[in-house]
Amino acid sequence: MKKCMIQASRAGVAFFLIAALALVSAPAMSQQTPGGSINVESTLGVYVYPKAKQDAATQASDSRSCYDSAKERTGIDPTAPPPPVQPVAKQRGGAVKGAAGGAARGAAIGAIFDEAGDGAAAGAVGGAMRGRRGQRKAHAAAEEQAVQQAKAAGEERKETFNRAFSACMDARDYSVQ
Repeated sequence: MKKCMIQASRAGVAFFLIAALALVSAPAMSQQTPGGSINVESTLGVYVYPKAKQDAATQASDSRSCYDSAKERTGIDPTAPPPPVQPVAKQRGGAVKGAAGGAARGAAIGAIFDEAGDGAAAGAVGGAMRGRRGQRKAHAAAEEQAVQQAKAAGEERKETFNRAFSACMDARDYSVQ
């Protein structure tokens, strides 16, 4: 009975987390105005002000039309998920290179005490550990760089789309910020 209750509570927590994730990751285009139309301005994170006293219905229609035009002209869909970050290929050989260098250093130090073989063995172990650590650091840095590049590309796509949307709205006598 107790095991069943634990499994039920785990299932409830899992359901809650999945539901929360779905709400958080839902596309921004799902934001709707009370009339049921999509609020393009809040989706794009811009403010649109009519210069020629256009009414709300006209502004909503113009916004949607400019959104569609910007999407067509740029080929960018701001509601589409970003492309996945490409995995970084792991490099091999860090431990071997480190072991070789460590063995050479260890042999040189061991030769001073007439124990070149023992020094080489100890140096190889230490060098291999340093080589693996260096390899892990390099891989982590490469992964972080890939994530940063993906973020920058996403921001650039968003700016490009927003410029196209703003140009269209400006041609229809709106101020967009």
